[in-house]
Amino acid sequence: MQKNNVKKQQKTDYGNWVPKTMIIAGSAVAAVFAAAAVLCGVLWKNGVATVIFGILCLVVLSFTLYMKRCRDIFDFEKGGMMGKVHEYLVEHLEWNGEGTLLDIGCGAGPLTIRCAKRFPKAQLVGVDYWGAGWNYAKEQCERNARIEGVAQRIRFQKGDAAKLDFVDESFDAVVSNFVFHEVRSQKDKRAVVREALRVVKKGGVFSFQDMFSQKGLYGDMEEFVEELKKEGIAEIHYIGNVEKKEPFIPKFVTAPWMIQGMGTLYGKKGE
Repeated sequence: MQKNNVKKQQKTDYGNWVPKTMIIAGSAVAAVFAAAAVLCGVLWKNGVATVIFGILCLVVLSFTLYMKRCRDIFDFEKGGMMGKVHEYLVEHLEWNGEGTLLDIGCGAGPLTIRCAKRFPKAQLVGVDYWGAGWNYAKEQCERNARIEGVAQRIRFQKGDAAKLDFVDESFDAVVSNFVFHEVRSQKDKRAVVREALRVVKKGGVFSFQDMFSQKGLYGDMEEFVEELKKEGIAEIHYIGNVEKKEPFIPKFVTAPWMIQGMGTLYGKKGE
């Protein structure tokens, strides 16, 4: 019994892109609508209200079940898709692992820790805004790093991706995964990308993933890439609509509010 408790305490908690609270709330709302439909039909004999509440129940329940399925697919231990997305990003980071790496929007630390394991000589920093709106915390990151045996090489700190608390050209490598579009302090998402590139050293590398293929967020990405080249990014590559090209992303999760328009932007800053 004691061994099982120790094992449970040592389990990492990387969270999920679909928070558990969303599933609980959706289930509760569907239950309320179902109860209202029953009351209207049985007690109050109101056929119209019964139909309306019944339809609302089905809509909310269907959406909740869809999100629950997405949560299972994303889960690191069940579907494993979150880990595969992180691995895809790291595979496009052309770095020898010597120096410092910054993870912008580290969440619970899974990408930072993956990079620490991939690059055993590197010193890493994970930055996140955290806060009540997310199911992540600095303490959670630190605990996960300890469990994974890489805590001595990682520092986690609170920060805003729109205004990073680092001087120009601070890091040899910079990564970020599905964060830029969530930054509420900067409406111009291209500006958030430029802020991330600001802290990359000359000759340093980067690999970013976000909803780059959604024109409402980033406009014409080919045009943006050309602008970045003129601004000193010596080598830059863009892969658009990754969800349509890579088999590790099931079509089931490519709804407009989920993983639609995924893009990867990676390269090297000029010397």
